[in-house]
Amino acid sequence: MVTALFTHPDCDLHVEPPGHPEQFARLAAVAHALAGMDLLRRDAPLGTDADILRCHPAPYIARIRKAIPATGWSQVDGDTYLAPGSFQAALRGVGGVCAGVDLVLSGAANNAFVATRPPGHHAETNTAMGFCIFGNVAIAAKHALDHHGLSRVAIVDFDVHHGNGTQDLLWDESRVLFASSHQMPLYPGTGAASEVGAHRQIINTPLRAGSTGADMRAAYATHIFPKIDAFAPELILVSAGFDAHRDDPLANLNWSTADFTWLTQQICDLADAHCAGRVVSALEGGYDLPALGACAAAHVTVLKDRGYAR
Repeated sequence: MVTALFTHPDCDLHVEPPGHPEQFARLAAVAHALAGMDLLRRDAPLGTDADILRCHPAPYIARIRKAIPATGWSQVDGDTYLAPGSFQAALRGVGGVCAGVDLVLSGAANNAFVATRPPGHHAETNTAMGFCIFGNVAIAAKHALDHHGLSRVAIVDFDVHHGNGTQDLLWDESRVLFASSHQMPLYPGTGAASEVGAHRQIINTPLRAGSTGADMRAAYATHIFPKIDAFAPELILVSAGFDAHRDDPLANLNWSTADFTWLTQQICDLADAHCAGRVVSALEGGYDLPALGACAAAHVTVLKDRGYAR
């Protein structure tokens, strides 16, 4: 089998103001890093309102549509902007990760990486924030459960910022185990270990500023991987933020590219043990372009190698 890559030029239509860290150059860096890889390359389709409604209410979708400007930008949060093409780009993110789930669950690919923007893991039920509009990975989890009839989906979020949106959208969802590692204190200020969800299915693992890759590996081995193993997921989704890299300008963790390789290998080991290697990963943060490209390439290399090995 192979690894699928979903992306789309429409993601460049989400144009941020000059100087904003979440620029379309991010996807160019990822595309350049993955250019030589033998991947099953697919256009991310447009998500639908029905997809989004799995997590966000209709009035919220309408409010975002209404906020799209004819020219320039509108601002929906202190650091979240909408441009004329932002809704189209956001739909590609929703559609891409749902299509990744469809392809992997059909058996046509072993795993998939979805390289779209804007990211999604900060978008709460009724709130766009932290550069995010729709909760792409949470929507994909609900799609896997409700459309494909799965019973257990695990999400691993290793972005340096807590996935408050994913947590909010899935707080009451007993069929999804959500595990997040993140720097604390740091935006958005959520993600304490005491935040465990309505069914104790949320695992928050805060890391101190300056934490190294060795600290991360110990935290995952102790707090996260055993719980995923016990949960025995039928699919693993990944919120793949690469801003825990030591070169990232928005945070203060000291991970290396090799740490992302190790983390991806461990996730794939769990997927091999429980769900026939089925992993769908979606791009979240990462704002130093060379580090973003290197880490995305390392992450996808592991996925690709696992796909060929099967």
